[in-house]
Amino acid sequence: MFQNRFIHKLVKALLFSLIVTLVLVFIANFSIEKNADGKTYDSIENVPTNHVGLVLGTSKYLKAGGVNPYFKFRVAAAVRLYKAGKIAYVLVSGDNGSKYYNEPSEFKKELVKEGVPEDRIILDYAGFRTLDSVVRAKEVFGQERITIISQAFHNERAIYLAEKNGLHAIGYNAKDVGVAAGLKTQVREYFARTKVFIDILFGVKPKFIGKQEAIPDPSNSN
Repeated sequence: MFQNRFIHKLVKALLFSLIVTLVLVFIANFSIEKNADGKTYDSIENVPTNHVGLVLGTSKYLKAGGVNPYFKFRVAAAVRLYKAGKIAYVLVSGDNGSKYYNEPSEFKKELVKEGVPEDRIILDYAGFRTLDSVVRAKEVFGQERITIISQAFHNERAIYLAEKNGLHAIGYNAKDVGVAAGLKTQVREYFARTKVFIDILFGVKPKFIGKQEAIPDPSNSN
């Protein structure tokens, strides 16, 4: 009898936890999507001009082998923005957790190959999370307005985080990955959006800030 009551209470507690989690995920997803309405762009003609484009890092290669399409498409989007004169500098923010893993440097190599001048590429080696990337764009690199470059779902979350940290942001959407190939990432994104609210609630800060690194003033750009 006691065991049956315990199991019944446990099942109720688990169901309650599941419902609360699903509600939080729904609220977080709805809030972030609604906030980003009208702030992300697919068209190079329509996206406003900003001095700096912030590329959010990802690994160049998939664990299963081959080039990561998220990486490839973000490079292409940054190149389009630069060549269209929509940004003057590319700030690449990513993880450089060890000497064997360096997201910013991998992006820089590809950007240079595609014609972006090396002196127009700024590397942020401490963009361990999206939160770190957007906060550091403001606090370390001195930007008040920025164009975030990633896939649409990622841009929406990044814009929300940026605005909550005093950075005015828009997003230029890189080509997305097909549903089958990107399913795992899409599912993970729902929980990442929920964590945004937890981070804001507890005032989570970037892992590392460090000294300021000024990006040249727009009036001095060629």
